[in-house]
Amino acid sequence: MTGAHFRFREPRWRSEKGPMAMRASAGSPKQRDPNKIANGDNTAQGKWGRAWEVDWFSLASVIFLLVFAPLIVYYFIMSCDQYGCSLTAPVVEMVTGKSSLSDIWAHTPGVTARAAQIYVTWVTFQVVLYMMIPDFCHKFLPGYVGGVQEGAVTPAGMVNKYEINGLQAWLITHLLWFANAHLFHWFSPTIIFDNWIPLLWCANILGYTVSTFALIKGYLFPTNAKDCKFTGNFFYNYMMGVEFNPRIGKWFDFKLFFNGRPGIVAWTLINLSFAAKQQERFGSVTNAMILVNVLQALYVVDFFWNETWYLKTIDICHDHFGWYLGWGDCVWLPYLYTLQGLYLVYHPVQLSTPHALAVLLLGLAGYCVFREANHQKDLFRKTDGNCQIWGRKPKYIECSYVSADGRRHRSKLMVSGFWGLARHLNYTGDLMGSLAYCLACGFSHLLPYFYVIYMSLLLVHRCLRDEDRCSRKYGRDWERYTTAVPKRLLPGLF
Repeated sequence: MTGAHFRFREPRWRSEKGPMAMRASAGSPKQRDPNKIANGDNTAQGKWGRAWEVDWFSLASVIFLLVFAPLIVYYFIMSCDQYGCSLTAPVVEMVTGKSSLSDIWAHTPGVTARAAQIYVTWVTFQVVLYMMIPDFCHKFLPGYVGGVQEGAVTPAGMVNKYEINGLQAWLITHLLWFANAHLFHWFSPTIIFDNWIPLLWCANILGYTVSTFALIKGYLFPTNAKDCKFTGNFFYNYMMGVEFNPRIGKWFDFKLFFNGRPGIVAWTLINLSFAAKQQERFGSVTNAMILVNVLQALYVVDFFWNETWYLKTIDICHDHFGWYLGWGDCVWLPYLYTLQGLYLVYHPVQLSTPHALAVLLLGLAGYCVFREANHQKDLFRKTDGNCQIWGRKPKYIECSYVSADGRRHRSKLMVSGFWGLARHLNYTGDLMGSLAYCLACGFSHLLPYFYVIYMSLLLVHRCLRDEDRCSRKYGRDWERYTTAVPKRLLPGLF
């Protein structure tokens, strides 16, 4: 459930430099002439985003997630707080009668005024950074694309504009964090860990509030009624969302804000707080904790550096905004993506030099594969194949598809570079990095390995979901493509 890991496709963007461009340009969606939509930008509306009709398996899956996803998060966090991160100890104690659910719940900290104050301040600060400070990083950082950018064409043919300033928000937030830690001392760097479970309840309150509001908004006052989908099933509508791009005013976009801020900006702050707590408890920070902080920070900074590219991911291009994104971004992402750092607070691991070096190299190799694979695809699309991939002109398969208006379009599917090795090798790089985070924690407990297990399931599902959509879109041309590139993730294996 993370926006950071949702990778997808298409359209181009147009840069409008400077804060004045944001003020002068129309922030509301504009209608694009369907006759001017480029190849790859238009797909039959009925195949976009979430389903129109819900079968029994989808409904069962939705109800399962709505019931058990919050319990999973609670169970993982509680197991660290009360059982030293053992996933089996709570079950064993309940089975043997040594403990009960009421005992566990009685020892769980509740929401506090302190936690509520921290959380409200945090979210408000991120809203201010998102809404009030136009991006200036693109003016002095070579290669960085920020400021006002266009998103993808929606199923109804709308094009939203976004103020891309996530990197700026991340930099300001972390500069203030370090300034506080070393100069001002307004609060302890361990503040997040010290209030971790009370903050969980605050995050849940926000997640459910924004998800419920998004559902009501979709029914009563949608941003664009033509981009809404209703199945007639309340649970599916609540989880997967009704509105495609819910907004408040011209610039507050629910998808962009809740995926990156407060969730991903918080990711690195949470890890820093865990490192500070390890220092407080044991007098030093282990190399395993340093590796987790560095490798995950690399991923987070990469996300914000390429935030404009995020506008082309499956979140923006296909998913509607419901509980899946709203609650997931507020709770699932910050609490389960940071389990390695949390584990290391309770079980400090000092890796041998060969082990630490292997983890570092695996993490960096995964990042390089992920980034270079995406770069190759972007370069191929921007140049229409007139480029060099690994020193050669790329090979590709010509394909065609029919859009909703009945017009036939032509497109190209690259079969060179990383994309000639496997159809989703960017996901492979993602999984290599995920495994590196987990390996940094040693082999004593299962809990820190939840992340790579979850990411494997998520990305394999993404592969299948993406390929089903492409198969329906390209037909026999897709069969030619899969024959040329037979494996999905692992060359020669899968």
